[in-house]
Amino acid sequence: MADFKMPELNSVIIAGNLTKDPVFRQTTNGTPVVNFTIASNRKFKNNGKWQEDVCFVGVVAWNKLAESCRGRLQKGSAVLIDGELQSRSWKTEDGHNRSIVEIKARRIQFLNKRMKVTETGQEVEDEEPSTYTDDSFDKFLASSEGENLDTQEPEEENKQN
Repeated sequence: MADFKMPELNSVIIAGNLTKDPVFRQTTNGTPVVNFTIASNRKFKNNGKWQEDVCFVGVVAWNKLAESCRGRLQKGSAVLIDGELQSRSWKTEDGHNRSIVEIKARRIQFLNKRMKVTETGQEVEDEEPSTYTDDSFDKFLASSEGENLDTQEPEEENKQN
């Protein structure tokens, strides 16, 4: 049987609304991180009747991408997330093992229009870009190259469920 190498593909694109306000924090070495959950709706027909299903998905963003979310996201905000699935596990304070699969965002597009007030008191649409991209370049490196860098992405320290 011929050797078959599975392609290394891990990509997710999903749109939804934040279920609650995002949680902003920093790691012990000062790296910004934000976590939030989105609800993504799916409509389908079942026996001729339209039904709706909701999928709740956790999202994590790091560095400048996390900072770009500050002041732009709140409960109900609509976003389009481009990222990859990642899993992590930890032990709770009471000794139980927990694990989660979430999206590590590479790009976030803010779908709600952001308004600002001009000097004359008129509300106009903000000219800031509505899409922010992860500025890290680790996705372009082979895993062995990334291990040689001094500034690797830190592991989360206060794991939350």
